[in-house]
Amino acid sequence: MKTLFLVRHAKADPPRQGLPDHDRMLNERGRRDAPKMGRRLAQRGVLPDLVIASTAARARATAHLVAGELGLPADVVRDDERLYASAAGKLLCIIQEQEDDRNCLMLVGHNPEMSELAQHFSRELPEMPTAAIARIDFDVASWALVGSTTPVSATLDFPKKGQERDGED
Repeated sequence: MKTLFLVRHAKADPPRQGLPDHDRMLNERGRRDAPKMGRRLAQRGVLPDLVIASTAARARATAHLVAGELGLPADVVRDDERLYASAAGKLLCIIQEQEDDRNCLMLVGHNPEMSELAQHFSRELPEMPTAAIARIDFDVASWALVGSTTPVSATLDFPKKGQERDGED
């Protein structure tokens, strides 16, 4: 069994003239929501073998805040520039190249590619709001088979789940 977590970075500061998009930081809501989602995962006993984050500041911060709530050592979180300004197909390649002794993988990146990849695996998953986490389980022994097999389950959690959404994601 392979378990994949797709994480959309938490809410970030809006784009500002003179600040590269890559350098945008989490805003107050993002700094609150990322640890909240990490605590939810911790309550479920989630322990990824590896967390791969986009090199963008907001994705890296989200990854480290979630990992911190899970009690993961810093070396479990790795940056990969291929997750920034990417495409769902490239993300799938990153997943498929993972070592098979890892059974739980987390990718932290951006939309639209996170939502597109989640919906590639399961049409039932909606668009991912900020700080959303899709969990997708595959009954396979190798990451190389992910993408060519139907997942056994796919769920989505997000900070406002169970609450009325205000549309500001």
